[in-house]
Amino acid sequence: MNTGEPLFDSNPDTESREAASPAFRALIQSLVNEQAYAVLCVQGGGQPYGALVAFAFSEDLRHAVFATPVTTRKYRLLCECDHVALVIDNRPDRANELMDVEAVTATGRSQLIARGREFDELADLLISRHPYLRSFLRAETCALFRVDIVRFLHVARFQEVHQWIPAARS
Repeated sequence: MNTGEPLFDSNPDTESREAASPAFRALIQSLVNEQAYAVLCVQGGGQPYGALVAFAFSEDLRHAVFATPVTTRKYRLLCECDHVALVIDNRPDRANELMDVEAVTATGRSQLIARGREFDELADLLISRHPYLRSFLRAETCALFRVDIVRFLHVARFQEVHQWIPAARS
């Protein structure tokens, strides 16, 4: 599958070992479940752009969902380029906990979801994590995006980096 993304580690043994590790998947699952917000990274006109978003992941970690008003730069950039990243971290409040910081970057392709059954299902997923978004998601000026995850990059202690690629659905 050509995702248009550079490979982090082209060694298939590393990829397979990490992808097969239930503990590594659980580590990512825990981080995305514990944190309510992510930095959405998009690009436009050759420039990067970051925005804070409330998000939710599917149980299998193959998809993430977030919403944005249609009048935003974020919306425009997402419509221009579907390559995105979500950065989720657990940064501490105290400097003495700095080496405990973990972050995961989920890269993938975003897709604007049209109103209908899939929109309602994904909106319910997002509302289950962020109930305060209910009226926002029902507004006609709200756009809902699904990110089809290509890979996760997990960083711990600022130097331990691991990759996990969710298996494709059969």
